Amino acid sequence: MIIPVRCYSCGKVVGHLYEQYQWLLDQDYTEAEALDALHLDRYCCRRMILSHIDLIDDLIPYSVPVTGTMQIMGPLQMSAPHRR
Repeated sequence: MIIPVRCYSCGKVVGHLYEQYQWLLDQDYTEAEALDALHLDRYCCRRMILSHIDLIDDLIPYSVPVTGTMQIMGPLQMSAPHRR
């Protein structure tokens, strides 16, 4: 879905690097070369980028826009409170 902002193990901020990583892969870099170019030296941080599965494009067709569930009544259509 959304790449985590920080590495789970060491806490380094890695979330902003995913788009750059994808761009480097599109430029025919290998995974190792792209991670080296982004200066991700720790294997825990490399794992965060390598193991991420981007599912957002697969889930968007199933999303339903929420417009609200409250019915809007005009001034003449107001319902009176129930009395017992």
